[in-house]
Amino acid sequence: MPPETVTEETPRKETQSEKIQQETPKPAKPAAAEEQVAEPDTELITQPIRQTIAEPKKKTDSGLNPVVLIKTSMGDIKVELFADKAPITVKNFLTYTKNGFYKNTIFHRVINNFMIQGGGLDTAFRPKQTSKPIKNEAFNGLRNKRGTIVMARTRYVDSATSQFFINLKDNPFLDHKGQAAHLFGYCVFGKVINGMDVVDKIAHKKTVSRGRGLENTPLKSVVIKDIVLLPPVVCGKKKPE
Repeated sequence: MPPETVTEETPRKETQSEKIQQETPKPAKPAAAEEQVAEPDTELITQPIRQTIAEPKKKTDSGLNPVVLIKTSMGDIKVELFADKAPITVKNFLTYTKNGFYKNTIFHRVINNFMIQGGGLDTAFRPKQTSKPIKNEAFNGLRNKRGTIVMARTRYVDSATSQFFINLKDNPFLDHKGQAAHLFGYCVFGKVINGMDVVDKIAHKKTVSRGRGLENTPLKSVVIKDIVLLPPVVCGKKKPE
């Protein structure tokens, strides 16, 4: 992709395949392959971050950050949402959650050793109607590490709606590196705090191609039965209302 010079992009109507895919970048190539190919864009994307970025303070079960349970056909995944670091994204995700949007959607894109992606298609592989795209908060300092939950989007910076993915390994090439479109990262807004074994089981599902925008779909669908917001807790006890 040629370098982009604009810092923000004007939203435009998504194509059908973009609605289905909400494409995350392809997995990074091994370093040796990058050296042989010497692709300028890839080189820019995969360079290590030089500045020190602070990780979020541990707030699990403190009541300061919301916690959700992703109920899937293969088990439950408990996720803490970093409302302090990605307020727009977390509010958007919780709105979809509270409205029951994620009920009976699927993980439609599974790439082992990269990520699992879902939250936009029903069990018949039909894209669900979403709200308008949100502001990309990838500049929040959070990194795409194993177990983080991240907003999926198209190549347009501010195009995320409902779809999300969970990183199966550290993916630094997805981190934010600048304001230009090709350097803008993918917004981390939470982390799995229980159920990574379920995520890994999903990652090992056999996949097939079902056509454009539906590559790497599990042969047997992994269903998101629902996503629910858990009651806030403090020190293992339910927080008083």
